[in-house]
Amino acid sequence: MADSSLASAARTSAWLAGGVAGAGAAALAYGSLIERNLFGLREETVRVLPAGSSPLRVLHLSDIHFVPGQERKVRWLQSLAELEPDLVVNTGDNLSHPYAVPPVLEALKPLMRFQGVFVPGSNDYYAPVLKNPFTYFTGPSKHKHTPRELPWNLLFTAFRDAGWQDLTNTTALMELGGLRLNFSGVDDPHLSRDEYPGFDDLPAGTDSSAPEVRIGVAHAPYQRVLNQFTDGGAEIILAGHTHGGQVRIPGYGALVSNCDLPTWQARGLTSWAHGGRRIPLNVSAGIGTSRFAPVRFACRPEAVLLTLAARDS
Repeated sequence: MADSSLASAARTSAWLAGGVAGAGAAALAYGSLIERNLFGLREETVRVLPAGSSPLRVLHLSDIHFVPGQERKVRWLQSLAELEPDLVVNTGDNLSHPYAVPPVLEALKPLMRFQGVFVPGSNDYYAPVLKNPFTYFTGPSKHKHTPRELPWNLLFTAFRDAGWQDLTNTTALMELGGLRLNFSGVDDPHLSRDEYPGFDDLPAGTDSSAPEVRIGVAHAPYQRVLNQFTDGGAEIILAGHTHGGQVRIPGYGALVSNCDLPTWQARGLTSWAHGGRRIPLNVSAGIGTSRFAPVRFACRPEAVLLTLAARDS
């Protein structure tokens, strides 16, 4: 009887192990073949504008991580122009391959006729490298070897030539929809290239009748940067980088954020509090993945359409 019980237990354990392995393989296949191409649009309304202001539609793009041959991604990005946004905000990591600049520009060309701003991400500057995905559980990813530089200057020159404003460690003012948008942006905090520039004061002689809205823009939402924006009077912060965790556990959420942002804030519209102020924080789950980890699970790729609306009076 003892031998029979042991044999039965062994068969049950083998069956369970096989079931777990099979489920894992199925999830991996789903995430790599299906979900990473299930592009979607998340829509949010954020009441941050002065009372009486007309709504402002902001399309937030992040982490495209383009690899040549991703034609479905090209068509989907092009289709976003049908939303007719008032403003496009690109929070970096457009590239994932040395030859990605021409197809990325083809994909974004319809959107580049709208006003826009952008900041760089690490995978605009440097190509991704093959790494053990489990290292993300030990802290934010780091380059251990000299990375291969990507043609980021060609990409950013094209953005600027189209009229998009470069917020790399600088500020910009924009008149839009009867508002004065005051942007503060930083270079990628993940590479420790951020130098917070503050927000602009009104230039002498400027008509000050337009209500001001302060917007912080960064690629990676490290806490030091979020605190600086908040202390500087930002009314909203936009960031990317986290991929929403990329692989999420249903009912639990992200396991990692690849920075010091709490994992529960790795995707979506939440708020950030510092120095007695609390402001909206939108972190995009991103559109792509590293070409060495082309999988998403319970974390669809997304663009975000933010409707900035007037505060309740």
